[in-house]
Amino acid sequence: MDHYNELMARVVEAIKDGELPRLIPSLDCRVRLTVGDQKATLSIRNGEVALDGDAAQADVTVSASPEAWSRVLQTPPPATYHSFTALQMANEEFEISGLPLEIARARPALERLFELVVRAPTKEAAIVRRDITTVLGRYQPVSIEGTVYDIYFEETGTGVPVLFLHTAGADSRQFLAQLADTGLAESYRLMAVDLPFHGRSMPPASWDGAPYKLTADLYQAWCRAILERVVGEKAIVAGGSMGAAMALVLAAESPEHLLGIIGIEPPFRSKGRRNPYQHNVNVHGSLHNSAYVRGIMSPMSPGSERRRASWIYSQGAPGIYPGDLAFYSDEFDGAVTAPKIDASRTPTVLLSGDYDYSATPADGAKLADLIPGSLHLTMPGLGHFPMCEHPDYFRPYLMRALEFIRAAR
Repeated sequence: MDHYNELMARVVEAIKDGELPRLIPSLDCRVRLTVGDQKATLSIRNGEVALDGDAAQADVTVSASPEAWSRVLQTPPPATYHSFTALQMANEEFEISGLPLEIARARPALERLFELVVRAPTKEAAIVRRDITTVLGRYQPVSIEGTVYDIYFEETGTGVPVLFLHTAGADSRQFLAQLADTGLAESYRLMAVDLPFHGRSMPPASWDGAPYKLTADLYQAWCRAILERVVGEKAIVAGGSMGAAMALVLAAESPEHLLGIIGIEPPFRSKGRRNPYQHNVNVHGSLHNSAYVRGIMSPMSPGSERRRASWIYSQGAPGIYPGDLAFYSDEFDGAVTAPKIDASRTPTVLLSGDYDYSATPADGAKLADLIPGSLHLTMPGLGHFPMCEHPDYFRPYLMRALEFIRAAR
């Protein structure tokens, strides 16, 4: 079977998907797939997707050579060939054309369709024993420079304290699998926090409703206060993405609060993560943002876990995700921060999934080169959210990171 016919056979099966109707309410769009000189058009209308051989025009076109499409059809596909947003943002072999607004509106449908077109075996992993009933949540009011924040956090276990920091636009639910891990809880005091404006940590009562924008100074002030008044002792800080960037900042600027850091998907410079439709009245933000992050996960992670991981992004408050990216994508620079870290004082581990096109293994390697004595591990078959997209497969990497830090102390 040639590449075009193989692609069409997979598309025909994909459009029967039961999840698609939830992702395309009121969407009226035509999508053209071009494989060399062969073309097919999908019509999305009234909550249904169908092949439309008569369509003369298309709102969004996805074009590439047969050779490029063949890599999408591989089992598993290489990184940057595994999702629609990867093709758009990180793959020079594909051309995505159409008005940016139309692409943004179609993103939830296209991300799901490509998720179904792609074939990839789930990475096998040992089953981890978890007990969610051991995880307890509560609030702690914290005053920072005259502003009172009611910080929500969850905690379990006893032993060496570990504080988990969530990614941009998300909340501490990303680390629920680690908190519920009964084996981890035997040796570690595990804590995960919702930053102010995220999850269950409400904006302060003094907030006047102005646009939210996270800066390195504000984020660091929040984290120092959390370490001092919520954790109450030195801790290993394990942060994902934006949280990884802040873990590096804390190691560089506030090492006295730390036992060590674990950067989960650490960026070097993550320019380009901003998208004008992350917060735009013309686009359904919950659908768009959850699809935007869905494309940065690994096709080898379980589909059910990827769906749950993206669900968190469907519930973020308007403007918070792009407001976080003011720090993560605009301000943070690993070339400036990493050389300030003394790994002999603050043991440093960097964990990079090879399907992550935002914070790549190459980024992790560049950071490690600037932090002598640090440990960098590439995690084959994982994407940008390893702690929640495939927590069982991620666990051995987390354990190795924790053991490295404890051995270095």
